[in-house]
Amino acid sequence: MATLYTYAESNIRKTWLLMFFFFVFLIFLGWLFSYLLNNSIFLVIAVILAIFQSFFSYWYSDKIVLAMSRAKPIEKKDNPELYRIVENLCITTGLPLPKIYIIDEAQPNAFTTGRDAKHAVIVVTKGLLEKLEKSELEGVISHELSHIGNKDMLLQTVIVILVGIVAMLSNFFLRISFWGGTRKRDSRDSSGAILAIFGLIAAILAPFAATLIQLAISRKREFLADASGALLTRYPEGLARALEKISADRNQLRVASNTIAHLFIVNPFKGEQAKNWIIKLFSTHPPVEERIKALREMSV
Repeated sequence: MATLYTYAESNIRKTWLLMFFFFVFLIFLGWLFSYLLNNSIFLVIAVILAIFQSFFSYWYSDKIVLAMSRAKPIEKKDNPELYRIVENLCITTGLPLPKIYIIDEAQPNAFTTGRDAKHAVIVVTKGLLEKLEKSELEGVISHELSHIGNKDMLLQTVIVILVGIVAMLSNFFLRISFWGGTRKRDSRDSSGAILAIFGLIAAILAPFAATLIQLAISRKREFLADASGALLTRYPEGLARALEKISADRNQLRVASNTIAHLFIVNPFKGEQAKNWIIKLFSTHPPVEERIKALREMSV
């Protein structure tokens, strides 16, 4: 029978497999684009990027995410109550105390990042601290600690870097192709023309494929973290009410972007922004209603 420990071990394997897959994928794209452009520079760039992303995404992806979200570190004296909640829940789970960061935004939301439990960071918005009751805040923190305990945060944070690199390489190829940089071939060379078309299709679809991997991983992880967090506090209703308040809040999160949206406990896009068909198509979160229903069924 699967346990939280087997899920955690599974996530470690998935992280390394994901990094290996993107390593091979980047080199393949580099070879394809170099062949089509008759220039080996793309292959060289791809190899460098593949090596760079494998190292950099493991050691520094969390720092990039914190910079992108404009999160600022706080100490215990800055918010003793928040620290007490995190400390008490960490004692219960046996996890080391993570660093705590705050985003100065009115929208209530939160996420976690870091490569392992010893280097974990919990990020909450100012709005979350102002609008949630203690039991609700405990539910959110327990959810984020579950991401740490299940070793989700490295997997989710690494995706930010990997998807970005694939998109950058594909965009570079499309720009060069648009300005006439494709490999010149004899008009009778139908195989070359087919390969050129395939290269353009690959350049367009590669970022979408990378994003679909991100979606599949993120949605499953949210349900598991909800269940694990509810078991931690033994009060599923607290997290359920927190999800209701967060999803109902209409404040925009100015630092939100498609790159880091999957990290937050609830989709940070609100109002008209959330209705955008592209954002809806690539939503990284399962419907909040389904998550709340699952939590309340745990209380029965």
